[in-house]
Amino acid sequence: MRFFTTVHLLLLIYIIAAMVFWELSLQKQSGRIYEQEIITLKSRVDSAQNPVLYNEQVAVLKRTHAGRTKQYLGEGSAFLIVILIGAVVVYSSFLRSIRLSRQQNNFMLSVTHELKSPIAAMKLNLQTLEKHQLNEDKRKQLLDRCIKESNRLNDLCNNMLFASQLEGRQYKPASEKFDLSELVEDAITEYAIRYPRNFEQDIIPGLHLTGDKIMLQMAVNNLLENAVKYTPADKPIEITLEKKEGQAVISVKDRGIGITDNEKKKIFNKFYRVGNEESRKSKGTGLGLYLTNKIVMQHKGRITIKDNTPSGSVFEISLPVSS
Repeated sequence: MRFFTTVHLLLLIYIIAAMVFWELSLQKQSGRIYEQEIITLKSRVDSAQNPVLYNEQVAVLKRTHAGRTKQYLGEGSAFLIVILIGAVVVYSSFLRSIRLSRQQNNFMLSVTHELKSPIAAMKLNLQTLEKHQLNEDKRKQLLDRCIKESNRLNDLCNNMLFASQLEGRQYKPASEKFDLSELVEDAITEYAIRYPRNFEQDIIPGLHLTGDKIMLQMAVNNLLENAVKYTPADKPIEITLEKKEGQAVISVKDRGIGITDNEKKKIFNKFYRVGNEESRKSKGTGLGLYLTNKIVMQHKGRITIKDNTPSGSVFEISLPVSS
């Protein structure tokens, strides 16, 4: 990166210096042409005998000389501006490429870990069931863990597949009327089974939407997954659904470390994750909130992030309610 920046800067300085050199050379050459034209004029017209004609010819030569000067300056400035714009575009493209490459590399590392972890856990649980004679409670506990890990794996695969379909414009959203209240309640029930956490809910019944039920189910699941990921096990996760000014508002409050104002602007970017790869300990690929934002936008809604009290974040989705 530093090598490219240095080479790019040195090349740009060289090009600018070369342009300045040629501009000065052209101006100097134009001055010589003007002086030669004056000498030629003096040999053709006697300034003492015919001063009016001589002065007219000198004025014409001066205008021609001034026109050449303006032409050289104009062309040189335009060329310099084009070069500077090109340099900025090339450097910006390179930075974006490097940034995307790092994000994709981090994504691949995260995905590899996310795929291997549930597979390894399921394998270990199944091997334990195969090799040992366990009582019914222990067998049920291991099977529940396998189901939990398989659900995690399924969510990850769904996010990756859906992100790929969105990027390739291959997914065609459905349009159906459904009960959003029921959808949110079902999602909370499923996550309460998967994660033994305290989910506090306040869901207004009978709110209906028209849209893609599968997409919105994924959006709600991603918010719940995010809240579970960052909320300590002994802290509650609050989910509310209410109607405000013709909008269905889904609010998910976690009790994590919160999100800085600077990172709030980036949190919905593809592959972006809070913190850095060395310091973060939470699981994830950086796709969940990216997809959630895309889904909400597709349904003509909006998603916002607020600070929770005393700690954590509040993710709020607003969607138009069906009449």
